[in-house]
Amino acid sequence: MKKVLFIINPHSGQQVMREDLLDCLDILCAAGFEPTVRLTQGPQDAERIVREHAMAYDRILCAGGDGTLDEVVNGLMSLAHCPPLGYIPAGTTNDFASSLCIPKYPEDATRIAAGEHTVNIDVGRFNDRFFTYIAAFGAFTGVSYTTPQPTKNLLGHAAYVLEGIKTLPSIKAYHLKVDSAEVQLEGDFIYGMVTNARTIGGIMEMPGADVEMDDGLFEVLLVRQPENPVQLQGIINMLLAQDMRSEQICHFKTARVCFENTLGMPWTLDGEFGGAPPSVWIENCKQALRLFTEAGEAET
Repeated sequence: MKKVLFIINPHSGQQVMREDLLDCLDILCAAGFEPTVRLTQGPQDAERIVREHAMAYDRILCAGGDGTLDEVVNGLMSLAHCPPLGYIPAGTTNDFASSLCIPKYPEDATRIAAGEHTVNIDVGRFNDRFFTYIAAFGAFTGVSYTTPQPTKNLLGHAAYVLEGIKTLPSIKAYHLKVDSAEVQLEGDFIYGMVTNARTIGGIMEMPGADVEMDDGLFEVLLVRQPENPVQLQGIINMLLAQDMRSEQICHFKTARVCFENTLGMPWTLDGEFGGAPPSVWIENCKQALRLFTEAGEAET
C-alpha cells in the first residue's frame, strides 16, 4: 500500500477536522493508502514532523490553515527529495487554497489529495526561510498572528476585520530602500507585500489577469505613506477595486527583491510572525513544490 503522512493542526479555523477526520481517513484507505496521522502540538511542530519523517512516505497531506501549510512547506524544502503535497484548507481564511481552487470541504480536498493530478507551484525564499504565498510588512499584517485563536474559531473571518479596525490608529510608516532588477526606489511606506497568490486576506484580489503561481515571478505591492486619513481611505478603496493608478501605490513583478530598513521592521510570512531583520532578500523558487489539485483547476 502507498503510505501517506497526514499532518493535522487540530486547532485551525473552526476545528472542522474533529468532525471530518474519519471520513477523510476512509477516503484515503479506499484509494489504497496506508495513512499515518500526526497531530501538531505547538508552533513549528508540523515542520519538525516533516523534517524527521516525510522521506519515508509516498506523499504528505496537511490539514490546517495557511500557517500550518507554511510550516509543512518549510520542512519539505529542507529535504533532498520533496514528496508531493496534498492540502486540506482548515484555517480561517485559506488564501493559498482559494488561489488554487482547492475546495474548503475536507472530504472533497482529501479526494483530490488521494488522486494523481499535480501542479508545480512556486515557493518564496525569505532570507533563510520559505513561504508559500505572501511575505508582508506594515498596516494590518500583524492581525493574523495577534488575533487570539479562540476569537478566530468563534468569529471566523470577521475576527480579522475587527482586529484590523483596532490597529488603524497605530499605523506607522517605514523608511525603505527597495531594489530589484525592475524597480529601485526609496521612501516611506505603510504597507508592502511580495505575493504569489490571487487573493489576499480573503478580501483583496491581486490586480490583472496574469497572476500565475508557477511563472517564477512575484507580485510586489507597496503603499506609500498617505498625507492624511482621507488619502488613506482613497488608497484602500483603490486597492479593493484593483486600481493601481494612484501615485501612492507601486506595483510590479519580479523574481528577486531586496528590502533594507536599518531599524528592522516586523514581517508576516503566510500569516505568521517572520521576524524583523534590517535586510531582507526575497527570491522566487520556481515550481519548487509539487501539489495535488483537481484536474482542470489551477492549470497554466
